[in-house]
Amino acid sequence: MLMPSVKPLGELENPSEFVARHIGIGQADETHMLSVVGEASRRALIDGIVPRSIARSQGMQLPPAVTEAAALAELKALAQKNKVFKSFIGQGYHGTLTPGVILRNVLENPAWYTAYTPYQAEISQGRMEALVNFQTMVSDLTGMAIANASMLDEATAAAEAMTLAKRSVKSKGNTFIVSGDVHPQIIEVVQTRAKPLGLTVKIAMSGEEWAAMLSDGDYFAAFTQYPASSGWLHDWTKDAATVHGKQAAFIVAADLLALTLLKPPGEMGADIVVGTTQRFGMPMGAGGPHAGYMACRDEFKRSLPGRLVGVSVDVHGQPAYRLALQTREQHIRREKATSNICTAQVLPAVVASMYAVYHGPQGLKRIANRVAAYTAILASGLEQLGYRDTHHGEQGVFDTLALHTKDQTDALMARAVAQGANLRKAWGDYLIVSLDETTTRDDIALLWKIFAKDGQALPVFDTFEKGVEPLIPAELRRTSDFLTHPVFNTHHSETGMLRYIRALSDKDLALDRSMIPLGSCTMKLNATSEMIPITWPEFANMHPFAPADQLQGYQLLDEQLRAWLCQATGYAGISLQPNAGSQGEYAGLLVIQAYHASRGESHRNICLIPSSAHGTNPASAQMVGMQVVVTKCDDNGNVDMADLQAKCEQHSANLAAVMITYPSTHGVFETTVKELCALVHQHGGRVYVDGANMNALVGVAAPGEFGGDVSHLNLHKTFCIPHGGGGPGVGPVCVVEDLVPFLPGHAAGGLPVNGVGAISAAPLGNAAVLPISWMYIRMMGAEGLQHATEAAILAANYISKRLAPHYPTLYASANGHVAHECILDLRPLKDTSGVMAEDVAKRLMDYGFHAPTLSFPVANTLMVEPTESETLDELDRFIDAMIAIRDEIRQVENGVWPQDDNPLKNAPHTAPSLMKADWPHPYARDVGAASASTRAHAKYWPPVGRVDNVYGDRNLFCSCVPLSDYA
Repeated sequence: MLMPSVKPLGELENPSEFVARHIGIGQADETHMLSVVGEASRRALIDGIVPRSIARSQGMQLPPAVTEAAALAELKALAQKNKVFKSFIGQGYHGTLTPGVILRNVLENPAWYTAYTPYQAEISQGRMEALVNFQTMVSDLTGMAIANASMLDEATAAAEAMTLAKRSVKSKGNTFIVSGDVHPQIIEVVQTRAKPLGLTVKIAMSGEEWAAMLSDGDYFAAFTQYPASSGWLHDWTKDAATVHGKQAAFIVAADLLALTLLKPPGEMGADIVVGTTQRFGMPMGAGGPHAGYMACRDEFKRSLPGRLVGVSVDVHGQPAYRLALQTREQHIRREKATSNICTAQVLPAVVASMYAVYHGPQGLKRIANRVAAYTAILASGLEQLGYRDTHHGEQGVFDTLALHTKDQTDALMARAVAQGANLRKAWGDYLIVSLDETTTRDDIALLWKIFAKDGQALPVFDTFEKGVEPLIPAELRRTSDFLTHPVFNTHHSETGMLRYIRALSDKDLALDRSMIPLGSCTMKLNATSEMIPITWPEFANMHPFAPADQLQGYQLLDEQLRAWLCQATGYAGISLQPNAGSQGEYAGLLVIQAYHASRGESHRNICLIPSSAHGTNPASAQMVGMQVVVTKCDDNGNVDMADLQAKCEQHSANLAAVMITYPSTHGVFETTVKELCALVHQHGGRVYVDGANMNALVGVAAPGEFGGDVSHLNLHKTFCIPHGGGGPGVGPVCVVEDLVPFLPGHAAGGLPVNGVGAISAAPLGNAAVLPISWMYIRMMGAEGLQHATEAAILAANYISKRLAPHYPTLYASANGHVAHECILDLRPLKDTSGVMAEDVAKRLMDYGFHAPTLSFPVANTLMVEPTESETLDELDRFIDAMIAIRDEIRQVENGVWPQDDNPLKNAPHTAPSLMKADWPHPYARDVGAASASTRAHAKYWPPVGRVDNVYGDRNLFCSCVPLSDYA
């Protein structure tokens, strides 16, 4: 007989151990929180919030939860199905060596990867300094006036450059001329983007065609690659002049490593330069995440898409960074936005900028010169073997050779694979070989061996020991300096670099320090076990265009993750290609458009969008050529069904889609969602359900079941991929059965194109971060995922209830409950105290918190979303801080402190400002520091005072600050 203390083996093995580590609320905490909310159980709470009409009829069919160790072992076995060959493919993806100090202290460091988008400037100074370094690096290397803070990838940057040119030049033409030797995936994404906008893409397949198109055509821009995809170099100065003569724009996709040695496009007359920073320290990762870049001439800067970090001043007169020209962003401009890009690739951009800081201009040139020298050595050896590079005569090359191998092409490709190497086949009978930073003498010897005929003597390195002249024509060699700022010429020792990285991260407030309660942004735990696999060589060192049989691990990962996400959403098919939520929206609307076209109903172009919707929704609809019609919301923030019905009837013949967010942007489960979907279907439209709030749905309701036709997910929200300071992201597009055939394809990546072409540069988008979501689902299982949803809803209701006497919740369901987020109404405080929501947001920094979402979707409110990962202790700490701030506001209301001089108006308080001999304020210094209400041993000190936004936009400056500007 077993003793009573003996536990069953299943309990001891505890396969669901991770669930309790992910969810911060224990059983005793849950009981207490439920008592505050006024519900007897978690089940009763959910039943009273989620409409019974949309509740899931059956649970998610997912593998049962396993331990962290077991999940890692299972994923390792899957990763090992990938074959890590030596890649000589090029095509915009190269081997690179991530310096250990950057790998460990940035890419694998939660201080960097758990940070949020730097909308709150005062607590984002470190990350924004790194982004200013990025912008300076790109501007310097390209020779352009200004650069943004990164793009989603190189192909997206090229597509955005096309639309930037269209709205910026005088030419009225609708044709976009593209050199045929641009990377194939870039051409494909540009074609996808151009089609719904009514733009024509013409591809020049020879120098003669290119010259003829430039001379004769009516076009708004011309686009080329430098070096070309097959390696050749050209001085584009005369071409740019020809294009300018047509009042059109000249756009160049340029390789930044090559630009350390080559004449930059800005010196040739380029108007816009785009590209990728992948080879500056970011592993290939089967396609991403990598930071694309865009730089342009000064006249285009106020139309430049994406984010732009600028330099302003704080209230103390010190330089301070901020996001500049935010009024351009689609959150604000909606359908008038210049782009739907609502994210950057911040973490990869930081890695790239740190790579440039660590190596400096001399180090980068040394790397580039080594690559160029090895390329010359390889070419010389191949010539001895009977293979002459097509380009290195008059044109020259940097790192890539194109060999006309004729009928030997396939045999040489097979021979390379047999030797563990991948070459690139082009135009049927050419082989392209690209070298990179990781290339060694052994690699070159291997290539000679591959190309040598049986019995042929191999070249040897002995003849090259004294050096070799790069195959770069003299007139194309760079003469201008770059990266002259001290930041790129100081931190070259590991000690110096380590301390620089630490100094920047100390300025920021990320999830590793405290709760980030952002509504609609779901800043949840990015568990270490989920993060570990992204730098495994089997995932990190894969080329996205390697042969399919070498990518079987990624293919299985893709299949399993898509199947699991289908279970979570109720949809029939998913593409993981979009590499941001905005791209997922865009792809989903293209799917709807392709569906209507397949039925002979291309005229359907009306997209109904409630006034409360995310700003990305109308921006995305505009990008696919749809006409946005806004529908009303009622006083409770719900979709006004009467107005929606009237608009459906008015536009019935041309209705393409309606876009809604569910639960609503106001944090409420609207009870009429099924009726809404049925109404739209009745008029021939499709229903797009924005997946931003999916963290309130997983396990309890599924958009694919209650009437949604298309959704995007934010894997960087609900499924635990970190925000990384504003990227990387993944925005899968999910569809019902009849829309599956129209999901995005990718011809360059071997995926068939039926309705929608390539959305991202790589067929799996940001493939390297997909293991994070795989690990999360595998360790949580169906019950754990549902528990997480319910815990998130409980946490939001707990905050709402506790703060109700101090800050009423603006919207709630009939029983007074909210979904996974609540909007705190601060609007009355303006009249009683002069305090605005922004003042509370800045004051929270003194208490050691990132602000909730500010003034969205209602001006002068704060939207709070705690997530399931926060502990009760942290929830209470936040609540206590908000109550303490309300007490401070009461001091203003009672006349103790003036409306223009109080702790809220002066927040945040820096340590130097509190230590000054002169203290002119009517409150004590320790009140300013909030030291009595914060944990003294963990006090966070904002590095700058409140930043002057108006000054920053009027005096736009987006490069590294001269050291003399710091007092």
